[in-house]
Amino acid sequence: MWSTPPSPPPTSARSHGRTALSRRRGAEARRSSDGRPVEQSPGCDVLSPVACACGSCAACAAGDQQVCERQTQPGFTHWGSFAEYVAIENADVNLVALPEEMTFPTAASLGCRFATAFRAVVTVGRVRPGEWVAVHGCGGVGLSAVMIAAAAGARVVAVDVSPQALDLARRFGAAACVTAAPAAPDTPPDGAGAAARVRKLTGGGAHVSIDALGSPQTCASSIEGLRRRGRHVQIGLLPGLTSLPMNRVIGYELELLGSHGMAAHAYPSMLEMVAAGLLRPDLLITRTVGLDGAGPALAAIGSVPGVTMILPGDPAGLRHP
Repeated sequence: MWSTPPSPPPTSARSHGRTALSRRRGAEARRSSDGRPVEQSPGCDVLSPVACACGSCAACAAGDQQVCERQTQPGFTHWGSFAEYVAIENADVNLVALPEEMTFPTAASLGCRFATAFRAVVTVGRVRPGEWVAVHGCGGVGLSAVMIAAAAGARVVAVDVSPQALDLARRFGAAACVTAAPAAPDTPPDGAGAAARVRKLTGGGAHVSIDALGSPQTCASSIEGLRRRGRHVQIGLLPGLTSLPMNRVIGYELELLGSHGMAAHAYPSMLEMVAAGLLRPDLLITRTVGLDGAGPALAAIGSVPGVTMILPGDPAGLRHP
């Protein structure tokens, strides 16, 4: 497990997120992690978590494959997912059979962002109906968290510097939005002001607050926007050592929780909510590009609100027959 994931090789196919893989039968992939056979046909369709587990370490034995001691991540530990084919090691513990009625765009939109947000909201954050949930950073992960928390019955406050991102957050269920835009150009986002506005909107602070971006400012703002005994969930990776308002953590008895992906065996509950229409990850998609457009899209990340989907082949073929 890394405090910061290793950098990918200088010449490689980047990206660690990938789902909706159409896979040919392999000798080692006998069953998916949820027990369903995956070699019934030469083109069985599957999902894969962002962090692939070894299946044999102590963490895996305890069911915590998302923090596997020998995990691999395409794009970090080896060639990544901006490719037509991606190698998945230890397939028996890293594949989930794709429901027959689910389209590839819907499955692919689950990606790293949606599954990570699902576990952060439901399992780690323990969000309950009626609670206030603040989501700091409304990119792909943050918008997913907004949608999932709203579906769980929470009242959501979305925080971002982009008016366009906040418009999407409202569309996906945010009850209120807070801008953290800097007061002047070339200055940091207004994290302290955003935290104060979250506390005012929620009548004393959020019950659960999520840093979906990963910066010292959003992390501190997330913590400072909590009410007493609130729960902070850190999803976004932070650069190196980060100063935190620990006096507030102690005085308010706050919980600081890390959340890292989701194990393959935990996918069925999320897929059931998607199948029932309670979650619509496909609505997060605001742009599609071909495989040859992946590099420019990555270089321009953050310029287009919502989720950009890479279609490696003919979009008309990205559905189940």
